[in-house]
Amino acid sequence: MKVGLIRLFLALCISCCAQTPKTLLWKISGNGLKESSYLFGTIHMTCDATLKPKVMASLEATQQLCLELDMDDPSLQMVMMAGMNMKNNNRLDSLLTPKEFQEVDTFLKANLGYSAKMMNTIKPFMITAMLYPKMLDCPMQSVEQELMKVSKAQKEDVIGLEKVLEQMAVFDQIPYKDQALELHQLAQKGIATQDTETKKMLDLYAQEDLDGLMQLFSNSESQFYSKFEDDLLVKRNKNWQERIPKIIQSKPTFIGVGAAHLGGKNGMIQLLKDLGYTVEPIF
Repeated sequence: MKVGLIRLFLALCISCCAQTPKTLLWKISGNGLKESSYLFGTIHMTCDATLKPKVMASLEATQQLCLELDMDDPSLQMVMMAGMNMKNNNRLDSLLTPKEFQEVDTFLKANLGYSAKMMNTIKPFMITAMLYPKMLDCPMQSVEQELMKVSKAQKEDVIGLEKVLEQMAVFDQIPYKDQALELHQLAQKGIATQDTETKKMLDLYAQEDLDGLMQLFSNSESQFYSKFEDDLLVKRNKNWQERIPKIIQSKPTFIGVGAAHLGGKNGMIQLLKDLGYTVEPIF
């Protein structure tokens, strides 16, 4: 009886304390696949987007690149612009108090060179995203762009896991008021206060530490991510769980999605395992 309890205790400890291996690259095999595909965690803004040899080797071993969006689509920018505005005639100046709107206006003029009045109908999260490059102390680089360069050199197709308007619609599900308050909070704190958190994020990404990234997002001073994790990550991951099998069954594919989508019980690593695939870390 004692031995049984000890074994149970040890099993629980192992389960609770298990850590995700420190890597951003995962091999997908089994479940009827003739050739392996790869899952890679990207970062949308960084100071150094250099691809590691293991990533280059995986790109060479696959026949197409799949990103969150088909970034090779010539209509991408035009469609994205069409989805930037809030629905139902919502306006930023009606979501904030006059004082809050004025503070945001001053902040945007200083950091983007545009008045909030000129961006009054744009989804507040989109405005926040425009400020991301300001949070880097270097010229912004894109991992996705580097992946596309390699894919183009190999004369391979680039496809997307979701449509642009489908991705933009996520920010119609999250209340505009919450988005506006998040933007105002950033205006109050200033860009400089975000530099430390951004640096931590980039350091954890460089270390390929998925658990560390998840913890950083969960413990962020801004609770926007944790409050709307279901809309930002979980629902989209579940959609991708349905779409990825068809993609990787058609041809070996290199899949690059934001690193935040990989870890946890609702992350792509576990969701692909739940479908019966073998998902192994590549070090």
